[in-house]
Amino acid sequence: MKQVDYMAVAEQAMKQIKKGVFLTVKVGDDVNTMTIGWATIGFCWHKPIFMVAVRDSRHTFTIIEKAADFTVSIPSENMKDEIMFCGTKSGRDVNKFERCELQTTDAQTVYSPIINVPGLHFECKIIYKSAMNASLLNPDFEKLYPDKDFHTLYFGQITDCYEI
Repeated sequence: MKQVDYMAVAEQAMKQIKKGVFLTVKVGDDVNTMTIGWATIGFCWHKPIFMVAVRDSRHTFTIIEKAADFTVSIPSENMKDEIMFCGTKSGRDVNKFERCELQTTDAQTVYSPIINVPGLHFECKIIYKSAMNASLLNPDFEKLYPDKDFHTLYFGQITDCYEI
């Protein structure tokens, strides 16, 4: 494991996020991973922040709503099939870890595990969340929410960032 400065890898991370990466969250025995393609990395409230967006229709939403933290794993190797599967199938219906042969390992600073793959890993403590308000949406966004299943934005303070 090699510690890295989150801002030094932010541009690289954002390029990969656009193609899909793993968001993993755990509460008790409930653990799920899903693909995210929207996020932001920055500095807010004097803290390093990784903001993720999760629709309320997703299984991960039911877990992250109870969670204190989350992890984001950005594989350095080609995991296109696994990322596609985890972005199109629900953890309510299938065990994504078994189906995709994904192994988890304990995170260093948070309860939620990381996906044990070579790449960048962000560990984040949830410090704020905000449900999107439909009245704030620009009409250009209506095509993104035809079912009105708006995202909740989770702001995670980055507690660790490393490469394995």
